[in-house]
Amino acid sequence: MPRFSDASLDEDLADGWVPIREVARLTGVNPVTLRAWERRYGLIVPRRTPKGHRLYDQGHVQRIQGIVNWLNRGVAVSQVKPLLDGRQAVILGEHNQWSGLQEEMMLAVAQLSERRLDESFNRALAIYPPRTLCEHLLMPLMLGLEQRWVDGFGAELERGLFNSWLRTKVGMRLYHNNRQQNGAPLLLISLSEQHFEPGLWLCAWLVSNTGCPVEIIEWPVALTELPLSLELLAPRGLLLYASQSLDAGYLRRQLPRLVPHAALPVLLAGPAASIHQLELQDLPDLTLANDPLSAVEALQANQLIG
Repeated sequence: MPRFSDASLDEDLADGWVPIREVARLTGVNPVTLRAWERRYGLIVPRRTPKGHRLYDQGHVQRIQGIVNWLNRGVAVSQVKPLLDGRQAVILGEHNQWSGLQEEMMLAVAQLSERRLDESFNRALAIYPPRTLCEHLLMPLMLGLEQRWVDGFGAELERGLFNSWLRTKVGMRLYHNNRQQNGAPLLLISLSEQHFEPGLWLCAWLVSNTGCPVEIIEWPVALTELPLSLELLAPRGLLLYASQSLDAGYLRRQLPRLVPHAALPVLLAGPAASIHQLELQDLPDLTLANDPLSAVEALQANQLIG
């Protein structure tokens, strides 16, 4: 394998080679996952400096994007390489891997075993990027848990354990990412009266992995107080989240006053966006998104995140 001299690293970077942290920013795949794809599956072969630093070019970036595309279609990471190399037909029957992991995590919640829940998730986190995990693991798992918790004995106990785990898990990653990212943050605010909004935190995690700093105000805040936060934080955009019905009349009165003052895009995400779509869809400068995945797509379409 060709190797570079560390003394000429700046010249190599000028020629288009980039370090792993920059590739992570460009693709949304964290360095730990990129290294796992290299060591365990041979999906990527970066060039190395004599000191072992990994360097990637545009071809590597495109290949990583191709890997992510296959993973987002439900293909197991172990089956991606022959698909990328054109040696295998498309096979999308990988529901067993996800359903098996969902059942494993649901059982851990049922047994109130935070350690087993965390260990199960960590195995997937090591080899799958956040978007894939949200779409194929966390969001289906949370839907299954909500169905399990309908009128079930011990439901609040299980909900408390899962939500505490999720907040800690995502919060640690937000803390770490925010200290490596610069620029104006995206401000995320809960409009819900619930104690915890998992979808809000998934939105924050997905946004954070695009290289954008995030600030979360989880406790419900009156829209009339938002101008203060906008003035102090100077965010690039505002994401409001709620999973329940809201006072649509109040939103219609307050948002037009807020948006001109803020002069920034506003997005309403979560089930509330579906509930109030007909009532709010004609408001200028307001985008509606039903779930964390569509929220991130809307933010990317508006060029608020990469």
